[in-house]
Amino acid sequence: MDSREDAEVRAKGRFMLINAMRIAGVVMILAAIAVFNDALPLPDWAGYLLLVLGMFETFVTPTLLSRMWSTNDKR
Repeated sequence: MDSREDAEVRAKGRFMLINAMRIAGVVMILAAIAVFNDALPLPDWAGYLLLVLGMFETFVTPTLLSRMWSTNDKR
């Protein structure tokens, strides 16, 4: 493989990881909603924890990862 193919494979992997993080965050938020609606037998503090972690994983983590992997020097 040449360097262009390596870069493409690396970019695809990073793209998939960022989207997997977003999906996992949304699943955590849905689990928190299920806790608040008594569909999951967990205490309310667990629902709040799932909600905060899910929001962080959905909105903050992909931005941090994309900035970390950015080839631009705009940091």
